[in-house]
Amino acid sequence: MGILKKSVSAKSIRSAITIIAEGNKFTGDMSIIGKMHIDGMFDGSISSLDDISIGKSGHVTGSIKAKQIMVSGLLEGEVVCDELHIEKGGQVRATVLSKTMAIDPAGCFLGERRQPETSIGRTLEASEYKAGVEAIDSLPDKITLPSESS
Repeated sequence: MGILKKSVSAKSIRSAITIIAEGNKFTGDMSIIGKMHIDGMFDGSISSLDDISIGKSGHVTGSIKAKQIMVSGLLEGEVVCDELHIEKGGQVRATVLSKTMAIDPAGCFLGERRQPETSIGRTLEASEYKAGVEAIDSLPDKITLPSESS
């Protein structure tokens, strides 16, 4: 008696969600198709065709490229996205290239933000947006911010 059926596809109809749970640490480069949620620590680069969320206990150091990024924890490095939302308690210390950015009153942003450049009445071509992304890619791998003493 078999549990697995031969006719069942290995591919899921739904988009996968990649999770780095609290207490776990991942170092390296990651390229994903679906959504990602980080409650642990990540040091490296992430490229996603979908959304990335960083939970309250999440800490990301490196570069992130995604459609939408939501931050409740700590994000340090370089960010390229369509939308960045810094939620209550979230901290972003980064160079950001995004179409839109929202910061909750209890969120924190320290860094530089640039929008993809557009002329009045026209939108960016894909090659123009890519040039902006390449400008971010040419930045140093790691940015170290001095810690504040109380």
